[in-house]
Amino acid sequence: MSERKDLYTEVKGQLRLSERLATVIPGFRGYKEKELRRESDRLIRNHLFRKLSAAKDDLRVIFQQLSDRRWFDVLTDMDRLTAKFDRVAEKVNHASYGYSGFFDAVKVKEENLDRMIEYDNKLVDEADSLAREVETFKAEAVQGDFKNAKDRIQVLTSKVEAFESSFDKRAEVILGVN
Repeated sequence: MSERKDLYTEVKGQLRLSERLATVIPGFRGYKEKELRRESDRLIRNHLFRKLSAAKDDLRVIFQQLSDRRWFDVLTDMDRLTAKFDRVAEKVNHASYGYSGFFDAVKVKEENLDRMIEYDNKLVDEADSLAREVETFKAEAVQGDFKNAKDRIQVLTSKVEAFESSFDKRAEVILGVN
């Protein structure tokens, strides 16, 4: 894991005294631990979604700059890239939580939830890298520097596809398959 503080530990540390006492009741502790992991999973996915959505908004600014300067040869690729970002962001936003209830057919084991949180932290690093790449492209576009536009679009397309592939493997991590 990176220097980033584990969200699960942070959420757990913010429990009220009454919740801390309840975690010592037999049977309740495991339930509460899973709820905390589920909440940290939701926080991470919300962060990923916001990061990807902000990058998508920056891509729209770039698209407008390209369009205003009549760089028509890259507009189709840019449109596809923006649509891909939108699709991946929505996939992250609507993914199921990394948790199963007591009566669900598929049980998610606690150690797999820990692996999922670690995996999600890697996804956060990938999303941050994607966002930085888009910000660099946007800065160039705002300055009117489009000489690397086609290359930037190809790199971003590859990176967002790699991120989507990593995100798709997340379900295997949750179930302990990967």
